[in-house]
Amino acid sequence: MSCGSGVLAKPLCGIIPPMITPLVDRDTLDVAGLERLIEHVLAGGVHGLFILGTTGEAASLSHRLRHDFIDRVCSQVNRRVPVLVGITDTSFVESANVAQKAAQAGAQGLVLAPPYYFPAGQPELLEYLEHLVPELSLPLFLYNMPNRPSPGFDPNTVRAAADIRGIVGIKDSSANMLYFHQLLSMLEDRPDFTLLMGPEQLLAETILLGGHGGVCGGANLLPRLYVDLYEAARAKDLARVESLHRMVMRVNATIYSVGRFPSSFIKGLKCALSLLGVCNDFLAEPFHRFREPQRDMVRKHMEELGVFDEKSGLLR
Repeated sequence: MSCGSGVLAKPLCGIIPPMITPLVDRDTLDVAGLERLIEHVLAGGVHGLFILGTTGEAASLSHRLRHDFIDRVCSQVNRRVPVLVGITDTSFVESANVAQKAAQAGAQGLVLAPPYYFPAGQPELLEYLEHLVPELSLPLFLYNMPNRPSPGFDPNTVRAAADIRGIVGIKDSSANMLYFHQLLSMLEDRPDFTLLMGPEQLLAETILLGGHGGVCGGANLLPRLYVDLYEAARAKDLARVESLHRMVMRVNATIYSVGRFPSSFIKGLKCALSLLGVCNDFLAEPFHRFREPQRDMVRKHMEELGVFDEKSGLLR
């Protein structure tokens, strides 16, 4: 199991935050903020980092910026934990190009959702994987996030893909526990195949059922909370699980719920991190940072959660 090591274990276990991408404008990284964010998250005891995913706004970023981001993250992390790089794209060639950059920069794994825009059938997706994986020099995790707008990977497709050399796990962001139960059952003979949960509201349940970890967006802000919940669930300390899970649900009901649009969870995370002085809250187009009324609401929620002090601006 991977616990604070740059080696990619099979299965990969623990909390692997889908890191936000700190920006100062449409095509420029907030470099100082990125450096602070990485150290903030690693100090919370996480077991890996996942960059260029949904929370990282990858689909809205130029390929030049993605390559710069990969270089900077891998250099600073310096194999303290595994770095997984999202390579999802509408273009087969660009997915392969980002994968090559990730390998050159020193990443340990890749993450791939089905190509979006044109909906593909499951046989087409499986053939796509059979064509792409031989082009990759790093292990690949599938990323199931149906309706974004992506068909997702059906359980039978995942089971078939698990037999393709180089595919080592899946991150499921469907929020469908019936789907996750199917994966657990169908992959009982593959204890080396990693099963990670996306929605953090389902982290405790996932670990208690035998899943391996969580890709929790809130771990950008409160990494120790999610690491503690993971460890409590691993230990089957149900009283502690209940307490920590309640805190996770409060984060979802407050910081993620400011605003009216699906982008609000990213806006809330970036706003909260900017309030803490970690990084800039600029978002890639077509999204925009919270204005002052929403920013004040996030500040108030953080104070109520006990994670923000108005004088110091630091986590308690």
